Amino acid sequence: MSTEFIHMAELVEAAIAVRTHSYSPYSGYSVGAAVLDEKGRIHSGTNVENAAYPDGVCAETAAIAAMIAGGGRRIEAVAVAGPEGEPCTPCGGCRQRIREFAAPETPILICDPDGARARFTLTDLLPASFGPGNLSSS
Repeated sequence: MSTEFIHMAELVEAAIAVRTHSYSPYSGYSVGAAVLDEKGRIHSGTNVENAAYPDGVCAETAAIAAMIAGGGRRIEAVAVAGPEGEPCTPCGGCRQRIREFAAPETPILICDPDGARARFTLTDLLPASFGPGNLSSS
């Protein structure tokens, strides 16, 4: 079994598991996310809603914050777990946040409680993106 497959399976499991900790009393829409950093560590996060909408936090944002807090600086892969039914892809803001720390070819796995259902690259979800390289001095 390849190392990539093992990491991806663990990433999916982490996103599904953390989804159960969602604080989503207003929408009832629980989301979990997990990111794999450049050191092979998995960081997870879940959505946290707030009565003062839209001051909630997306699961992907929470997972990225956990990665940064843990010393990671590069996203190698992402898994996002939503409920059964339509795929739960990252919102536009989260796609841009992922782009800050990930390359265009970074895999993004879309999951439901039963496992991975779709695989995209960041470019698939955020074509012609603006990233840190656009701001580097030439």
